[in-house]
Amino acid sequence: MLDKIAGIEQHYEQLGRDLEEVGGNYQRAAEINKERVDLEPLITKANEFRKSLDQLKEAQDLLKNKSDQELHELAEMEIEQLKPQIEQLENAIKSMLVPKDPRDEKNVIVEIRAGTGGDEAALFAADLYRMYLRYAELKNFKTSSLSESSIGIGGYKEIIFEIKGDGAYSKLKYESGVHRVQRIPETESSGRIHTSTATVAVLAEVEEVDIDIPQSDLRIDVYKSAGAGGQSVQKNSTAIRITHLPSGMVVACQDERSQLQNKLRAMAILRARLYEAEEEKRRSEQEEDRRSQVGKGDRSEKIRTYNYPQNRVTDHRIGLSSHNLPGVMQGEIDEFIEELSTRDEAERLARSGFDKND
Repeated sequence: MLDKIAGIEQHYEQLGRDLEEVGGNYQRAAEINKERVDLEPLITKANEFRKSLDQLKEAQDLLKNKSDQELHELAEMEIEQLKPQIEQLENAIKSMLVPKDPRDEKNVIVEIRAGTGGDEAALFAADLYRMYLRYAELKNFKTSSLSESSIGIGGYKEIIFEIKGDGAYSKLKYESGVHRVQRIPETESSGRIHTSTATVAVLAEVEEVDIDIPQSDLRIDVYKSAGAGGQSVQKNSTAIRITHLPSGMVVACQDERSQLQNKLRAMAILRARLYEAEEEKRRSEQEEDRRSQVGKGDRSEKIRTYNYPQNRVTDHRIGLSSHNLPGVMQGEIDEFIEELSTRDEAERLARSGFDKND
C-alpha cells in the first residue's frame, strides 16, 4: 500500500509543478487544480499514516529499554493508542485508493412503477414515493416531480422525480430493483394478505456534455396534456413525447405548464436512461456481473420485502431485517443504505487486491 501511496504523492507533487508552469491557460490550470484538490484528502491521510508509523516505531524502540520502568510503561501506552489509530488510517486510505463511481456525487432521477398487484401495487408505489421524499427531507436534499401517472385513489402507475443533493447517487443507487409488499390492501374486504410489487430505478442525472444525442436520433411529438379521466389540463399543446429512434426508448412529460419545461424534463430523463444503458453495456462487455451480491439492484431483482403483519422490512441482498416498518416508511432507510455501502466497499477492496494483511 505504501508503494501505491508513494506513486500518488509523486503525481501530486508533479501537478503542483505543472500548475506553476501552466501560464495563462486558465482552463488547464483549473483542471490541474481540481485534480490536486481531489487528491488532497488522500495526501493528508497518507501523511498522518506515515507519522503514526514513525511514532509507533519510536515507541517500540523505547519498549526495548528495560532499565527505565516509567519510560517502558509510557511506550506501552503509546503503542496501545497508536495501533487502532493506524488501523483506522489504513482502512481509510484503502477506501480512498479504490476507484470511485464517477456518478456518486450526481443528483438522481428516481423512477417508481407499479408492478404486480393491480391497484394495491399502485398504492405501494405511492408509499415508496413518500418514503423517498421523507428520506430526502431528512438528508436536506431537494426533490421535484418530473412525470406521473396516477390511478385516482392515491396510487401511481408510474412516478418519476428528481432528488438533488451532494452524494445523492452514492446513497440511493442501492435502491434500484423490485420492492415487494405483503399486507392487507385497503381494497380487500375479506382481510386476506396480498403480495404486490413495485419497481424502482435510480439513475444518475446526466449533463448534456456527458452524452451526445444527435437531434436526428429524436422524434419529438407535442400534444395536449390530459388529467385523470381524460379531462384537458391545458388548452394549448404543452405535453412532450420524445422517442429515441435508435433504441426505441420513449419519454413523455406533461406536468409542466410550458412546452419548453416539459421538453427539458423529458430530455433529462432520456439522457439518464441512455447513459445507464451505456454503462450496462460497458459492464457486460467487461464480463462482470452487473450487480454483485450487494449490487445496486437489478430492475428484475427482488431486493426488499415490506411485511406489514410482522412489522418487518428485509433486504434480501444482505439478509438484514428491521422491525421498525413505520420508521422505514418515513424515510429511515439509512440502516440498509449504510450496510449495503459497507458491503459494496469491502467487495471493491477485495477486487482491488487489498486484504487485511496488506
